[in-house]
Amino acid sequence: MKQIKAAAVLPESLLMEIQKYVQGETIYIPKPKEAYGKWGSQSGGRKAVDERNAQMRRAFKRGRAISQLASDYHLSVETVKKIVYTKTSKHGSS
Repeated sequence: MKQIKAAAVLPESLLMEIQKYVQGETIYIPKPKEAYGKWGSQSGGRKAVDERNAQMRRAFKRGRAISQLASDYHLSVETVKKIVYTKTSKHGSS
């Protein structure tokens, strides 16, 4: 998280109003909720998990046992069941 000087970005009137509540302290101003991306959307993590899940579903359909998938992917049997018994993921992969 980078820091910027409030005087450099805020109008003087707003800065004076904020100074009524906080002086000489660091405050965090969060992004609006709509500015946040979904988990993994920037890093590619979501895409990687979706592809892994699709691979697991295909292997299961070809007859691979749930216990073997759990071992192959280092997941619990219950997690594998949730993945393979879900028709499509919430994120668009199948």
